[in-house]
Amino acid sequence: MAAEALLSTEIVNRAVDGGSPTFSVRVRRRMPDFLSSVNLKYVKLGYHYLINHGAYILTAPIAIALVFGVGIGNITWGDLKSSYHETSNIVFISVLTVSLLYVCVDLSPRSTYLVDFACFRPPKELKTTKAEFINLARKSGNFNEEAIEFMGRVLKSSGIGDESYMPRTAFLPANKITLREGREEAATVMFGAVDDLIASTGVRTRDIKILVVNCGILNTTPSLSAMLINHYKLRQDIHSFNLGGMGCAAGVISVDLAKDLLDAHPGSYALVVSTEVVTASWYPGNDPDMLIPNCFFRMGAAAVLLSNRRLDRWRSKYELKQVVRTHKGTDDRSFKSVYLREDSRGRQGLSVSRDLVEIAGHALKANIATLGPLVLPVMEQVMFFKMLLFGGKKEKACKKSGAAYMPDYKLAFEHVCILASSKAALEELQRQLELTEDYMEASKRTLERFGNTSSSSVWYELAYIEAKGMGVKRGDRVWQLAFGSGFKCNSMVWRALRTVKTPRRSPWLED
Repeated sequence: MAAEALLSTEIVNRAVDGGSPTFSVRVRRRMPDFLSSVNLKYVKLGYHYLINHGAYILTAPIAIALVFGVGIGNITWGDLKSSYHETSNIVFISVLTVSLLYVCVDLSPRSTYLVDFACFRPPKELKTTKAEFINLARKSGNFNEEAIEFMGRVLKSSGIGDESYMPRTAFLPANKITLREGREEAATVMFGAVDDLIASTGVRTRDIKILVVNCGILNTTPSLSAMLINHYKLRQDIHSFNLGGMGCAAGVISVDLAKDLLDAHPGSYALVVSTEVVTASWYPGNDPDMLIPNCFFRMGAAAVLLSNRRLDRWRSKYELKQVVRTHKGTDDRSFKSVYLREDSRGRQGLSVSRDLVEIAGHALKANIATLGPLVLPVMEQVMFFKMLLFGGKKEKACKKSGAAYMPDYKLAFEHVCILASSKAALEELQRQLELTEDYMEASKRTLERFGNTSSSSVWYELAYIEAKGMGVKRGDRVWQLAFGSGFKCNSMVWRALRTVKTPRRSPWLED
């Protein structure tokens, strides 16, 4: 969500003079330092994931070996030699061997493959420059002059360029946006992304057994997932899910849900569609906290085809390696940091807390502390533990001695896709994680070109990496990091199964 944009500005004065609010802007404080308060329980959680997964992989072959030994352990070489020409024994041994091999393969955990994905690029006539955005907002009559000036200042420092896309219905005068406009925008972006995905993969719609759709604000009846089922005439026994109110982090949640469903239904395809409907989240009022999302939300959607068919490995782009989800909803401050509410005149919009940067920082620390044991090289983990052992009461001494150590996540990933929220937020995350400009290029260019497309943002970034010559080589690891209301911080790690060539269809390839 654009509201989770980790903005660089905050509202200082909300006083009312003659019914008109006044605004001033100041720079927010930075995210909390990662090294200052790493909670050991999150590191333990990461090792818990690793040990459980490793134990399963090691136990399965041992169990199969024991079964094999019980089955033929009493057969001696002499027995085999004397009965070599007996057809029944040969058939028995052959069938037993094949059966055991099949059981071994079938019991081994199935991988989740990303066959391909597609991101929707709206038509050219919906391109909106920052100046045009302000002009349309002024003409709508929904905002007073102070609100217009405030949005202009936010846009100027947002990092968004002059080629992002806005639906013109968002600027209808007198707040005349209806459910019909929301449905039409949803249909445009979702169907556009899925059409491109079907064209690039050749998947038959009747082969899609699982459908997961996420959209934060717009939740209609019938649901958005039902809209897709109706439009593409998907199978009647499809397992469909519609996720709402989960913000920018919902794209990772949708993939995680699809993976669990694929595990329950081996040999299936899952379609994941991530979007946000700008007309549904648009706020036609003057409350500064609720004006901020207007400045960052932009049109977009991504469609992702997942599979756990073993034969799909050869044609898939990526294999899902880890998903780590962190939820801070038990804390009231985090829970209310991004909040859908009504203003004093009953106009609905997303309210963004002034503490959002700090809240997001704490969620990030918990998430990457859990992720670290799963992805970092051994020596990095050793150095990280050294830092933890000297933490707490010895923190000051640790800093003086130079023992504090920030894990180098550049050694764990070749490519990073961080939610394209705001320029200031990306720069702060870059500083915290000590990432180079090469790692941040996809996120910054996506923000500039498409704005914040919410849960689909990390897919536009991966599309940039594939299309702009940065190159994804076989074995490369890709980290997708997203934040969302609640407050959530979610990570997803992919490994490239082959060298990915520039796709024929991409939102980054101009006509």
